[in-house]
Amino acid sequence: MENSFKFFRNHQCRYFPCHEVENDFEFNCMFCFCPLYHLKDCGGKPEIKNGIKSCSNCTLPHRPEGYDYIISKLKEKREQSKETA
Repeated sequence: MENSFKFFRNHQCRYFPCHEVENDFEFNCMFCFCPLYHLKDCGGKPEIKNGIKSCSNCTLPHRPEGYDYIISKLKEKREQSKETA
């Protein structure tokens, strides 16, 4: 599989899929916990519930293009932190 390092589908997980989606064959479990959670401007659709960021309605890390987006966002944040250091 081309680019198999970008995609992992754990259909045996008891929570699979953890978000409602149309096609669970394209559901990517690579980022089960989103590495962008700590970012205010993550690019997803988080909600604030009782002062806590909730990503329950966000499927950004689970979409096929999610890997590339997350990696580019992390690189962008790394470059920004180098500029302010």
